[in-house]
Amino acid sequence: MPKPERQKELARRRHRKIKLKKLRVKYVAANSAEEKDEIFAKARRISPFVPRETFDEPFTRVSA
Repeated sequence: MPKPERQKELARRRHRKIKLKKLRVKYVAANSAEEKDEIFAKARRISPFVPRETFDEPFTRVSA
């Protein structure tokens, strides 16, 4: 039986979060500016609204 639409959306969000976390680790470990630009370009394809200024900071959830 196929997943309901909401479950698909949640799965996409989880996958995006995991992928961005991996890219953040690679970004911090990158040595040259060219490498960092390439990694950030990949992150922008995954999530277009990710800001460059905060991309190298570790991911933390803001609690309300």
